[in-house]
Amino acid sequence: MKRSFDFTSSLIGLILLSPIFIFVGIAISLSSNGGIFYKQKRVGKGNKDFTLYKFRSMIIGADSKGLLSVGKDGKDPRVTKIGYIIRKYKIDELPQLFNVLKGDMSLVGPRPEVRKYVDLYSEEQKQILNVRPGITDISSITFRNENDLLSQSNNPEQYYIKEIMPQKISLSLNYIKTRTFFGDIKLIFKTIFG
Repeated sequence: MKRSFDFTSSLIGLILLSPIFIFVGIAISLSSNGGIFYKQKRVGKGNKDFTLYKFRSMIIGADSKGLLSVGKDGKDPRVTKIGYIIRKYKIDELPQLFNVLKGDMSLVGPRPEVRKYVDLYSEEQKQILNVRPGITDISSITFRNENDLLSQSNNPEQYYIKEIMPQKISLSLNYIKTRTFFGDIKLIFKTIFG
């Protein structure tokens, strides 16, 4: 049921949101050098890598200066002007509907991490790799202010690894144990309207 809901919802979403995709794509193209989409390897179900899609919100080569986005109110200096707007309203996440359509992701599930951080998981934490990762989950909602938290640390990466990541994983593990279809619907509404 979950997969059929994901497939149908992502297909309808892509059709309905196609005007936004066109508008955002043009805005990104006109505002900075580089492609419209940002592609990054993430770890999905079964501990397998897949390519995650987002609208590009940063300058080219931003990954070489760190994988985490750090900055008060989301104002990481690597973020473009258009990027700041689309990140603020989570529009940069919309291309992940392609990932849901393909079956790499679900609408709701633990957020997929990059391999660098997954390699640090304990055996218990790796249980979140038994389900499809999602566009949103309870940890995304709980840590909406993650950039602000990281900006207050002298060592953002270590703070992420030692403090934020374990809390996110704990929330995801709890989600996996208690998930329901209606619970997923509630999380989708919280993400959009919360």
